[in-house]
Amino acid sequence: MITHPTGGFDNAAKDYRNIEAIPLAAAMGAEIRGVQVNDISDETFAEVEQALFRHKMIFFRDQDITHGDQEAFASRFGPFAEDAYTKGVEGHENVQPVIRQADASDAMIFGSGWHTDSPFLSHPPAISLLYGVDIPPYGGDTQWANSALAYATLSDKMKSIVDGLNVHMSMKNVLATAQQTMKPDDSALGRLAATKDAGPLSEEMARKVIGSYHPLVRTHPKSGERSLYCDRTYAVGFEGMNQEESYPILNFLAEHITQPAFTCRLRWQPGTLTIWDNRLCVHQAFNDYEGFRREMYRCTIAGESPR
Repeated sequence: MITHPTGGFDNAAKDYRNIEAIPLAAAMGAEIRGVQVNDISDETFAEVEQALFRHKMIFFRDQDITHGDQEAFASRFGPFAEDAYTKGVEGHENVQPVIRQADASDAMIFGSGWHTDSPFLSHPPAISLLYGVDIPPYGGDTQWANSALAYATLSDKMKSIVDGLNVHMSMKNVLATAQQTMKPDDSALGRLAATKDAGPLSEEMARKVIGSYHPLVRTHPKSGERSLYCDRTYAVGFEGMNQEESYPILNFLAEHITQPAFTCRLRWQPGTLTIWDNRLCVHQAFNDYEGFRREMYRCTIAGESPR
C-alpha cells in the first residue's frame, strides 16, 4: 500500500528565538542547530522540547559530550525509564551502551525491525536519546516512521474500527528469535539467547513476555496529537480477538505506518545525538555494516501509561 497524503504533510519548521530547526523529510525529522546540549539554558531547552514534539525525531550534529553530559541533558526531559534490555555504563547507570564489534556477523542486531521502545512494559519509555561515537563509513543508518501522520491519513471508517482496540505488546517474538539465531553472551540479545536452555524464565523476563495491553490509538499527553501505537516487532494481537482475527489488522497497520511517504532516514556521524518520541513514531536499525564497528549510547525517559 502506498499513500501520498497530499495536504497532509506538515513538517515545516517553526520560528524560534534560540534554535534553528531544519526539516529532514516531508513526513518528520529535523536537525537542530545552534545548540550544544552540555550548555543549554532553560529557554533554549523548552524550544528543543517543542521541536521534538513537532518533528517526532530531532538530531544535533557535532556534539562532544561525556556520559555525564548525556545523562544530565536526558534528565531534563523527565525521570529515566526502566531499561528492558541493557545495563548502564559504570558510574552512569542510565546510559546504556549499544555497541557492535567489527567482527560480529549475527543475523539479528539490537534495534532491528520496526518498533517502538519497550511497549510491553506497563509504562513504556516516552523519549529515547541515542548518541553516536564510533560510526561505520557507510551503513548503520536509522529510519523512523510517523505514526501520528499514519493515523491522520486513515479513512474515517478505519479510524472508527481502531479507536476502540487495545493492542497486546509482548517481548515473546524477540525472545524466540534471539534464542534461535544468537549466541549467548553478555550483550542485550546474547542474554536473551542464554535463556533458551536455562529452564523457566525469570520473573522479570516472564513479565516482559506476558506483556501489556495498551490503546491502539493513543493521545500524546502534551501535544494532544493522536497516533497509532503499533509495530511489527512487539504487537502480537488485540484484546478480545483471536490470532486469525488480529493478524490482518496488525499486518495492515504495520505496512501502513512504515510506508516510505511517512518516513525519514538518518545518516549517522560521530558526535550525532538523536532524540525521538516513542509515542509519535516507530523506528528501526539496519544490519548492513558487517566488518565495521558501531558504538552508540542510549538513554530512555519514563512515560505514562498510554491513554
